[in-house]
Amino acid sequence: MTSLMQQLPDTRPAGGAAFDQILIASGSATLLTALLLLLGHGHRTGRTTVLARLAERAERSWLLRGLPGWAALPMRLAFGSLVLALLGMYWDISLHITHGRDEGPLANIAHFPILFGLVGLFAAGVLAMVLPVGERPGGAAVRITRDWYAPTSGILLAAAGCYALLGFPLDEIWHRIFGQDVTLWGPTHLMLIGGAGLSLVALALLEREGRFVPTGRTETMLACYLRRGMIAGGLLVGLSVFQAEYDFGVPQFRLVHQPLLIAVAAGCALVVARLWVGRGGALFAVGCYVLLRGGVAVAVGPVIGQLWAAIPLFVVEALCVEIAAVALLRRPLALGAVSGLLIGTIGFASEYLWTRLAFALPWAPDMVVEGAAMSIVGGVGGGLLGALLVGALRGELPRRVLRRATFGGALVAIALGITNGLIGTAPTGVTATVALDPQTRQAQVRLAPPTIGADPAWLTVTGWQGGGLHVDHLRPLGDGRYATTRPMPVDGTWKTLLRWHDGRAMLAIPVFLPADAALRLPELPAAPQFTREGQPEWQVLRRETRRNVPRWLWISASLVVLACSVALVLALGRGAQRVSRAITGRLPADRSRYRTAQVSGLADGTTSA
Repeated sequence: MTSLMQQLPDTRPAGGAAFDQILIASGSATLLTALLLLLGHGHRTGRTTVLARLAERAERSWLLRGLPGWAALPMRLAFGSLVLALLGMYWDISLHITHGRDEGPLANIAHFPILFGLVGLFAAGVLAMVLPVGERPGGAAVRITRDWYAPTSGILLAAAGCYALLGFPLDEIWHRIFGQDVTLWGPTHLMLIGGAGLSLVALALLEREGRFVPTGRTETMLACYLRRGMIAGGLLVGLSVFQAEYDFGVPQFRLVHQPLLIAVAAGCALVVARLWVGRGGALFAVGCYVLLRGGVAVAVGPVIGQLWAAIPLFVVEALCVEIAAVALLRRPLALGAVSGLLIGTIGFASEYLWTRLAFALPWAPDMVVEGAAMSIVGGVGGGLLGALLVGALRGELPRRVLRRATFGGALVAIALGITNGLIGTAPTGVTATVALDPQTRQAQVRLAPPTIGADPAWLTVTGWQGGGLHVDHLRPLGDGRYATTRPMPVDGTWKTLLRWHDGRAMLAIPVFLPADAALRLPELPAAPQFTREGQPEWQVLRRETRRNVPRWLWISASLVVLACSVALVLALGRGAQRVSRAITGRLPADRSRYRTAQVSGLADGTTSA
């Protein structure tokens, strides 16, 4: 029986949180930042030894042995913070799918692990900057004041954490201007995810910078292998979060977008794992990914009681990288390109089969050709970026022209692929006549024109935001007629619609929409017999989006977020280049007077073939 709460119209605000919640959240973040800065100042002035003791304890741990405290402690904090933020992100996505918009940052319990995780990530970067006292932490260190040098990777880690944290207040501003965009790919949501995911690049650089400084403690090859494998596995997890809408079964963009995202993540992270970790590194990274990402799925699903999110396996892709490395290990860029090609073909085929078994919206024959092409673009682009990152970690970057052409070309190719995946069309003149049985809540659907439903990427009845998720693939009856296979939700706060996606076309036909007091929208009932015209899918899925905002304003705001994201990526690339130059001793003399001893083969990533 539907509860009384579900029967009432939705009165939750649709234009952002109340000011008191914004003030409380912003004030709390400001207070935590101030406390962190005070602790850092006390450490640098010798007034407190708390950070020094914590750093020494982290330095003695078996997994981080061989790294100085200014690298070991931030890495430990960053790992824990990222796991916490990942749990919160998938929990939050699940809540938005099952219950819709929230009333603000403090009204959603899943926001708290995200917030604490991102604060911890930012704090890890700040700690890496303030912990070195009376020393220059490696040849790539950046001079802050006359006697304060901070590791490049610490600055990058703090920048990534700060960028992700800024997504919280900016998200509320975005909601007030444009309405609530209940999609993972909202610009401010991408700030949260992108900053956290890309922080793994900064962590890899931090591990490498830490090896500049001798600690007097002997580490084992196993500890180094596990540590680097965990970073590579974390990078795979971080890059895979962008696929979360597909994992849950409510994607709002074209199906060919998913294989592109999978291939980019696999190409970048698995090439890094094989080249940097060593033999079997790609498989070990996938193992870490499955444990972490699968553990979060179990925690959010069966344990917390929310939705289950499927995961790509990446096992075949890892095998492709390992096999390619047999012949191309000494040629990193060639390995990245060939691995990406194998990921885009063999890996695509394996994930195609896996989606048929594990995903709510499996890949369809309709998208094989374009999906494989997108997968190849993503795999090769990601593989080349991964090879460049390992080249920086080893101090073996190619010459400038080749390096810049490869980096820029890979980013542009991936950006064009993403753009292609995001752009859909909404053909006019498509209608659906629905005959609904009020008792069984089963229905027959007749599409017009009849050929519109032939061989689609998906044709489903989807219900969400009513306390759960309902995805039902329609059964064809012939002559443009289809039947549901399960009772559909058509009451309470459920938003139930017929979704059709074929090629670039994406349409939605509302079946039932609840009254929404905040949006001043009446209920759209599910009558026993009705005919409705198709609408652009995003207009139905993102009902809360304001339609009266000038388009130029939305485009301008999105371009600002895009520019900041590109700036973070370029900063990471610049920092990686600086670390590489420090390894080879090529930093300008006035900035590299400090030189450490030559690192061993283990340190530069050449421990194993």
